[in-house]
Amino acid sequence: MKLIGMLDSPYVRRVAISLDLLGVPFEHESVSVFSTFERFQAINPVVKAPTLIADDGTVLMDSSLILQYVEAAHTSGRSLWSTDPATLLAEFRAVGLALAACEKSVQMVYERQLRPAAAQHEPWVQRVRGQLLAAYAALEDQVKQRPALFKGKHSQAVISAAVAWQFTQSMLAHEVDASHHPALAALSARLEQESEFLKYPPDGPGVPAASAA
Repeated sequence: MKLIGMLDSPYVRRVAISLDLLGVPFEHESVSVFSTFERFQAINPVVKAPTLIADDGTVLMDSSLILQYVEAAHTSGRSLWSTDPATLLAEFRAVGLALAACEKSVQMVYERQLRPAAAQHEPWVQRVRGQLLAAYAALEDQVKQRPALFKGKHSQAVISAAVAWQFTQSMLAHEVDASHHPALAALSARLEQESEFLKYPPDGPGVPAASAA
């Protein structure tokens, strides 16, 4: 299998770390949807990261669907999800919040760094910021209230929360105050020292400035 995309994307990084923790061999190819658009287009005409090229050549997209397929086809029963329904529900909630925070972070970055200042719609920015802060407030509460859920590293809830937080802090620390989210900050600091996170650091060009787009 081959994973396509830059590790400065939280979605690509989430998949890479998860595959490593699951013990699933894969090749990672750092291709940017911005600076190497045509190269990415030749691999996947939709140009969406992450892209997974399955062993039979099938092209998959969406980090959650990629991970669902990998666990079904390549892990011999190993999983980053609980088998207990109540715990699984809590994990789903955490991952949903983390992915919502990623989505809103990306929207904020695109609006501020890709769209010309004269074309930015401030009411839209304020709406997205409110959604971003609400997602992290709820995730912070869950980390505080369910500490056992966020122990260790072999959990999709832990991986997704940590990766999302690191991405937002790297791009939008001025928008999401770390001092208001001590539990998430501590979780991220711990996970970023784990070997799998160190192996797949959030390196890449990020979103280019509008003048370079």
